[in-house]
Amino acid sequence: MIGDTARPGPAKFVLFDVDGTLIDAVANQRRVWADWALGHGLDPDAVHRVALRTRPLETFAEVAPDRDPQACLAVLHELEDEDVRSGVYGAFPGAAELLTGLPPGRWALVTSNYEHRVRGRFARTGLPVPGVLVDAGAVAEGKPSPAPYLLAAERLGARPQDCLVVEDAPSGVESGLRAGMTVWGVNTPAPVDGVHRHFASLHEAAPAIVAFAASPA
Repeated sequence: MIGDTARPGPAKFVLFDVDGTLIDAVANQRRVWADWALGHGLDPDAVHRVALRTRPLETFAEVAPDRDPQACLAVLHELEDEDVRSGVYGAFPGAAELLTGLPPGRWALVTSNYEHRVRGRFARTGLPVPGVLVDAGAVAEGKPSPAPYLLAAERLGARPQDCLVVEDAPSGVESGLRAGMTVWGVNTPAPVDGVHRHFASLHEAAPAIVAFAASPA
């Protein structure tokens, strides 16, 4: 009698944050927010501390409640678009090799930025862009809401429990955890609260990420 043939488990998927995870844009973000703050007569350091944990409209509501938020956003967008055109930044070591080594259709980008800026930065740094990219305009609630990561899983045709989130920021880690996904932290000296695994760098995490994508359920 022939034994039962083992059935492969569900495919595994990897969902990447962008800024701070794949693209090293910390200095760029600080400079953009500093220019915005100075243009509005505000303290750059104080504004940046708020911007690190909130989306732009929420930042404006906290640091400039008397200003028109849409006007503030328009200025910020101009500064960010100029940074994409002329700023100096790059991908973290190993990012290109990692992304090209993952199975096509099994990974996505989930960012609090906007798609045209991500594409501009990826073009300049040589990173491939996947078929699924969830940006700030795709969801009503951004990180730490689970909505961005759940939308990425839906677009990939993946179950949340089959997804790995790779993040560097507390709000992104919370977003992935609330979505019911495995969450690994990278590019921080100490683990962000809640991560299932921590790696000091993306390069260090790359072999484990590739192994996750190839592993059975």
